[in-house]
Amino acid sequence: MAQNKGAENGGFRFTRTGSMGRQGLPKIQTHHEATSEVCHDDSGTPVKAKTIDELHSLQKKKSSQPTTPINGTQGAFAAISEEDRQKQQLQSISASLASLTRETGPKVVKGDPASKSEGQKATHVEHHLYDASLFGVSDSALKFTHILYNLSPAELYEQAIKYEKGSFITATGALATLSGAKTGRSPRDKRVVKDEETENELWWGKGSPNIEMDEHTFLVNRERAVDYLNSLDKVYVNDQFLNWDPEHRIKVRIVSARAYHSLFMHNMCIRPTAEELLEFGTPDFTIYNAGQFPCNRYTHYMTSSTSVDLNLSRREMVILGTQYAGEMKKGLFSVMHYLMPKLQILSLHSGCNMGKDGDVALFFGLSGTGKTTLSTDHNRYLIGDDEHCWSNNGVSNIEGGCYAKCIDLSKDKEPDIWNAIKFGTVVENIVFDEHTREVDYSEKSVTENTRAAYPIEYIPNAKIPCVGPHPKNVILLACDAFGVLPPVSKLSLAQTMYHFISGYTALVAGTEDGIKEPQATFSACFGAAFIMMHPTRYAAMLSEKMQKHGATGWLVNTGWSAGRYEINRNRNILMHLMMLFDFLFINRGGRDSNLGHLSTLE
Repeated sequence: MAQNKGAENGGFRFTRTGSMGRQGLPKIQTHHEATSEVCHDDSGTPVKAKTIDELHSLQKKKSSQPTTPINGTQGAFAAISEEDRQKQQLQSISASLASLTRETGPKVVKGDPASKSEGQKATHVEHHLYDASLFGVSDSALKFTHILYNLSPAELYEQAIKYEKGSFITATGALATLSGAKTGRSPRDKRVVKDEETENELWWGKGSPNIEMDEHTFLVNRERAVDYLNSLDKVYVNDQFLNWDPEHRIKVRIVSARAYHSLFMHNMCIRPTAEELLEFGTPDFTIYNAGQFPCNRYTHYMTSSTSVDLNLSRREMVILGTQYAGEMKKGLFSVMHYLMPKLQILSLHSGCNMGKDGDVALFFGLSGTGKTTLSTDHNRYLIGDDEHCWSNNGVSNIEGGCYAKCIDLSKDKEPDIWNAIKFGTVVENIVFDEHTREVDYSEKSVTENTRAAYPIEYIPNAKIPCVGPHPKNVILLACDAFGVLPPVSKLSLAQTMYHFISGYTALVAGTEDGIKEPQATFSACFGAAFIMMHPTRYAAMLSEKMQKHGATGWLVNTGWSAGRYEINRNRNILMHLMMLFDFLFINRGGRDSNLGHLSTLE
């Protein structure tokens, strides 16, 4: 049988024969014809690698790092070498990790110990108060401690997924983590060193959140934390800033044992540029987070295996026995409540936003009062949702991120927070579908205190940098479950101070564990757990600034009116908030409108 003429392709000719192949299909033969043309394919130049490890090394290129100018030497273009800059940086970190009594600073080297491509050049720095030979050295002094310094979110994802059990990537790209046995702060385990500097400056005694400890006990706990961190093969170090006002910003260093904690603080603190990081130098405050390791219960002042200790004189914080990341955030907030008033800057537990005409509003409120909802209004620029400073320059956000509650989160009610939960965001203690990784925000199996930590720029209307002019409106939010407070009240300056110091609201179901029926609660300055000085100190500063800059005080009841909780279970929060914004921001505080139906307490 004759062959059928087939298709031609370059130097190949395909023909179909009359013979049959398997399953009755005709056989196809391929004939190669000599040609001067080169057979075309999609392959490129062979890779310049002889081993798979070498191939993997080609996948990453080194980050470009600008040099650091040296002032006063060889003109404006003088710069230190990259090697010297790295050495100075490692010396600073080694000094932070130095034991105070038994040994020098650890031998530190940058990079993941699991990476074969990382160099093993180390910088050993001696920082000791006593002769090390009298006390001997520990095993940790005989090894290198690998420093994972200011890693990117992608790098921290890799570390968490590989080394930390309970870390997963959700369907939207967020990193899901677990905080261990503690799913909230431990205020009864927080201690502050009482010494000559703080004895007369801080608020001590009945009603104060500051539980004292002595210097010796702090150093015992510090030594325990540093020894634990130095015993690890690697630790995470973050060098970052607090306060968006460049004139008053604080340099903070966070040393931790978990990628989860490093990513959390990467999001919550202000992230330095590459140039700022080169000139970072010695931090103003250091956190030693050894939360996976317990404190010694037999140590003086310890009441459990958890201890969160602040030493304001040494500018240090030690965390033992809790992995809840919120301890770091609120610990630094307490530090700012101490440092800023000494500079005549008011630190505030409040939300803050700004209108298109530059009018700034502060929102004070406890959990469940609507502070987050108000501060993230779509028609206004978000300066911050939780922690701020009010200085002679105006207002500034202390943080670089937001720490939002996730319980019962929905896209319809809070679209900005919903959309912010994506790659780079840390979601704590949430529950997700084991197959799709879709998060169930209504699930409370781990805790009701589920949270998301994300950079503030994840909010579309965030104002970057997070600073603004002096506030025009100071709004105090109270969820009144007893129907006493009117919906909206304009306050005199004295009344504003009264309600600011009182910090009244009602705890309702869903705000705290065990709350079934509303309970009245009071929290001085709407943040008593974090203030360091007496509430009247902050109130006096607030009064002075409101009077100087012409700010108006408002009390907004986001709870119940015209009847108690038992009588009228329908809260009119949205109506109240819309009423408030109508008068404050559309009509410039009611100057051109009828305020007759607003309750005035003047």
